[in-house]
Amino acid sequence: MQEDFHHLSIVVKGIVQGVGFRPFVYHLAKSLNVHGYVRNSTQGVMIEIEGPKKNTQEFLQKLSTEKPRCAWITHIQSCDKPVVGYRNFEIEHSTQSSMIDTVILPDMSICGDCLNEIFDPLNRRYRYPFTNCTNCGPRYSIITKFPYDRENTTMDVFSMCQDCRDEYTNPQNRRFHAQPNACHACGPHLQLLKETGEVISTHDAALCNAVEAIRCGEIVAVKGLGGFHFVVDATNEAAVKKLREKKQRFYKPFAIMYPNLQSVKNDCFVSQLEENLLISPESPIVLLRHKNDVYPWVAPQNLYYGVMLPYTPLHALIIHDLQRPIVVTSGNRSHECICTQEDYAIQTLGNVASLFLVHNRKIAHHADDSIVRVVMGREMVMRRARGYAPRPILLKRDMPSTLAVGGDLKNSIALSVANNVFISPYLGDLQVKTNYEAFCNNVSFIQKIYATAPQSLIGDAHPGYCSNYLLNERENVVRVQHHHAHILSCMAEYQLHGPVLGLAWDGSGYGLDATVWGGEFLEVNNADFRRTAHFRRFCLPGGEKAVTEPRRCAAGLLFEIYGEQVFDLDLPVWKTFSAHEKQILQAMLKNKINAPQTSSVGRIFDAVASLLNLCQQQEFEGQAAMLVEFLAEEKNCTAYPVALSKGEFMEIDWEPMLREIVDDITKGVCATTIATKFHLFLIEAAVRIARRVAIKNVVLSGGCFQNKYLLEGCIRQLRREGFSVYWHREIPTNDEGISLGQIYACYLQQNKGDL
Repeated sequence: MQEDFHHLSIVVKGIVQGVGFRPFVYHLAKSLNVHGYVRNSTQGVMIEIEGPKKNTQEFLQKLSTEKPRCAWITHIQSCDKPVVGYRNFEIEHSTQSSMIDTVILPDMSICGDCLNEIFDPLNRRYRYPFTNCTNCGPRYSIITKFPYDRENTTMDVFSMCQDCRDEYTNPQNRRFHAQPNACHACGPHLQLLKETGEVISTHDAALCNAVEAIRCGEIVAVKGLGGFHFVVDATNEAAVKKLREKKQRFYKPFAIMYPNLQSVKNDCFVSQLEENLLISPESPIVLLRHKNDVYPWVAPQNLYYGVMLPYTPLHALIIHDLQRPIVVTSGNRSHECICTQEDYAIQTLGNVASLFLVHNRKIAHHADDSIVRVVMGREMVMRRARGYAPRPILLKRDMPSTLAVGGDLKNSIALSVANNVFISPYLGDLQVKTNYEAFCNNVSFIQKIYATAPQSLIGDAHPGYCSNYLLNERENVVRVQHHHAHILSCMAEYQLHGPVLGLAWDGSGYGLDATVWGGEFLEVNNADFRRTAHFRRFCLPGGEKAVTEPRRCAAGLLFEIYGEQVFDLDLPVWKTFSAHEKQILQAMLKNKINAPQTSSVGRIFDAVASLLNLCQQQEFEGQAAMLVEFLAEEKNCTAYPVALSKGEFMEIDWEPMLREIVDDITKGVCATTIATKFHLFLIEAAVRIARRVAIKNVVLSGGCFQNKYLLEGCIRQLRREGFSVYWHREIPTNDEGISLGQIYACYLQQNKGDL
């Protein structure tokens, strides 16, 4: 053997099975003239290579830099071994026991090769809407159990034709072991149905008829990758307004799917990172600042469009034939999770859609479109579903299997297995029956697929949460306070341990003093925390009703200062109440009946929106706060005054701020100035408390930090003061992240004193 001849033994961990990793390794080895083999194992992908040392080192480097688009490498281990004398490079067959994956793959958007095939008239998959390969297509939405083989997916009813079988068994083909592999001859097909369920047409004719209906202004319910969507022509104002009327969704923004990247750039400002997100394998909805608001009916009163590109062959064909942007919004009844079954869709969505474009590949698990935005030059996931979930968050150490059931709004669940935390896709609000059923199904599935019985169960401290029903009369149950879990979820992303100062700002969460928290400053020391400051409390007249009526938040805030004379103030909010409603409000606030106290920043946002007459009654969560955010500008303003109480426990008193807002409204100061000064007040409050607490690491979490102006302002100012600031990246800052925080509480407790 030559002196520089070298043998490397390599193990690659992460999402590396079912993504074309072995064929990639095979081609890489051939190109570098190294010999050996590659095979799957329970530890990941195992590789043995021999060759000149220069070649083996280049091979090792290119494993991560040139990996397949769907691969997600978490770790590469390598070590030298004695030279064996391999004569070629082979893909070894894995035994059945070694094929058991430990990671479920997310669904991924169509790759460039498959896209070219469906538009090539000479290709056998020309215009085939279910084209896929190891680099793209369904994964999570079709799997029923491990190992990830075709018979364990909803593709098991489709037998591959000989051409597809040849591709599937050829190690040099990009469809080698692509479990959903199919074509016109052997795979799923389309049907176009009336709202009665009657079949109108099938196969490509169904697609063409559906496109023509959309072009004519009809609403078509399309069964996609992870569920149904309502699809209309985005350029047709009447069609979009008809969809809004039928869905009773008059202001909530719809997502827009554009034909290509250039058409997006024509209408929106697109940074390089935003472009990369749009064309990524995850292909999420990206929030982009629009230029001229050419489609105001799609996102009313909004500075942003939720934009995505076609991510399945079916969407690509629809939008190619239409040659215009389309609205693509979840096909569901109000507040329900996205619909996945044809019969239920026809039963519940027929009052909205006139036609249903369906297919006969079953959806095992629903998956909404993920939503991301760019904050401080970095990706921030707002809703984690298709393309991202259930990709795990990695811990530094193993922990006993633990199941966390999350919160009630924007629910997700999480399961720890060794050092992986698997988090379900977004499941919605659990007060809705169908969402709770989906929640229960996910709890059962995630334990079954990973063949684990959790040693601990974790829920929120709120005694009335639906997510906690499963924990009743169970042993080894841990309760984690809501806002503590918010901070811990962000800490888990960075593998931080205490002490940190956590700012948990949201709409509501059950406080340990039985009030409604939501404007919290927590000193977090791993599994323990101390509430060190909060915003001054005020009453919410009507309780839960105040969550949907910002005018009630304004009434509670004002009454705290002005008492019963508040109704004499000349403010727009009082014109929205009848005389009878004012009497009831006054009685509730005076006697503190059905008027729980809150420290919530989210509710303060609602109050300001009401005072500015932007929104008195909300159609959707966060509507009022978004309108206040969109008014704020980078202008030469000073913050409204921040008043802090003295002593070890601090309270931020918003009274001086509120009095100045009332004065500014009376004087006719423009709403933009008031909204900007309000945001600066919150940013200044964050900095003032951080200075007093003097903990270097500051963590920002909670739904209020979905506000880009507020989040970026806090980050900049805290950094200027010398703090290290952490905010969410892949896990949403809203309640969807609660389940990860609950898991991390147990992780830190189990590693107490050893971090």
